Amino acid sequence: MVSRTVVRGGLVITAADEIHADVLVEDGRIAALAAHGSPTADSWGESADRILDATGRYVIPGGVDAHTHLDFPFGGTFSSDNFETGTRAAAWGGTTTIVDFAVQSRGKSLRAGLDTWHAKSDAQCAIDYAFHMILSDVNEHTLKEMDLLVAEGVTSFKLFTAYPGVFYSDDGQILRAMQQSADNGGLIMMHAENGIAIDVLVEQALAAGRTDPRYHGEVRHVLLEAEATHRTIQLARVAGAPLYIVHVSAEEALAEIAQARDKGLNVFGETCPQYLFLSTDDLAEPDFAGAKYVCSTPLRPREHQAALWRGLRTNDLQVVSTDHCPFCFQGQKELGRGDFSKIPNGMPGVENRMDLLHQAVVEGRISRRRWIEIACAAPARMFGLYPKKGTIAPGADADLVIYDPTAQQTVSAETHHMNVDYSAYEGKQLTGQVETVLSRGELVIDRREFTGRAGHGQYIPRGTCQYLT
Repeated sequence: MVSRTVVRGGLVITAADEIHADVLVEDGRIAALAAHGSPTADSWGESADRILDATGRYVIPGGVDAHTHLDFPFGGTFSSDNFETGTRAAAWGGTTTIVDFAVQSRGKSLRAGLDTWHAKSDAQCAIDYAFHMILSDVNEHTLKEMDLLVAEGVTSFKLFTAYPGVFYSDDGQILRAMQQSADNGGLIMMHAENGIAIDVLVEQALAAGRTDPRYHGEVRHVLLEAEATHRTIQLARVAGAPLYIVHVSAEEALAEIAQARDKGLNVFGETCPQYLFLSTDDLAEPDFAGAKYVCSTPLRPREHQAALWRGLRTNDLQVVSTDHCPFCFQGQKELGRGDFSKIPNGMPGVENRMDLLHQAVVEGRISRRRWIEIACAAPARMFGLYPKKGTIAPGADADLVIYDPTAQQTVSAETHHMNVDYSAYEGKQLTGQVETVLSRGELVIDRREFTGRAGHGQYIPRGTCQYLT
């Protein structure tokens, strides 16, 4: 028996088109689109098992969040969302695919790290998921393992110029990993901050009694993000490898990416909602409340926001992900009272991304199609998931969101579904809200009620980056 669902009456928005069309879903995939009221569309209703009314709504692809950290060990604790709570919250926010980060432990194999993340996530996810691999230890063995992982669909590898003693790789290790990825088709993702210099500034700040959360932003200097971005771009040029810079927060770092792209290089950039909507004003909140906003790269002065929005419009930044890595204020962020360097780095946001970016549409910062591009299509293409994910077209997975563009909502920890005791956007009023979510044709959110289940989400092996020239 073929399962048939019709989504009727909505404005279908993809990165390429806006069309008034009905969507036919058969056995978890999109079978066809047809104009409202056409004989073809009308005939679908006769054999449909379910008709979803999207009149006055948008019908958009499920979001693809290519940067999450669920059940992630950091700073002596773990991020507060596991794969069950985190993927459920993602679904509430209209995201139907995440790409999380498996971690190689120092001295251990990539395979051991990947197996650990499969064990954490297996039968837990409400939506589909995939993995990047964090390289903590670049050596002859792990370089060979990179080839094996690419062959089986883990096609991106994250390295850090930050966090000495934890995730840090030196320039030689980064170059060797880039050379390996140039040969095997993988994509190197870079956390670009000069961690060696930052550690000096941290030590000096603490010695001078500057211990409040706001100093986290001051020691992680804008120029140290720009320097590391420039340096790793040059290493990628030497290796002949593509490069993806994660969580770009500063105008100066973006300028390095734009310059590289102007040269025709395969250099890509991601930013996150916190850099577009929040600033050092939040990091400076009194009574240690600024700890809620400690993440790395850090929040920047508000004037950087205009450059990031411009980068999204000009395609010097291609993707908006969340870097969702939540830690509760009570008991976790509080580990850094009296020493900002001990505040776990990370913020919640997987549930807020699609709505915040729609607010940018309402305010005229980006177009509707660009909203879908940066939140759905581009991350799917960047990480080898397109056209299975990220679009609405025959053959694609039926990951669909019925979105009410006029609904009014107020963001609050009291109403969000992330497993964290605060909201980074508490009290922010937004226009637009997810109403119904399909994941591979199954209802996960049905008119603002969760109908999904842990274990519905499937692991997805990925292809390689589809943007390489």
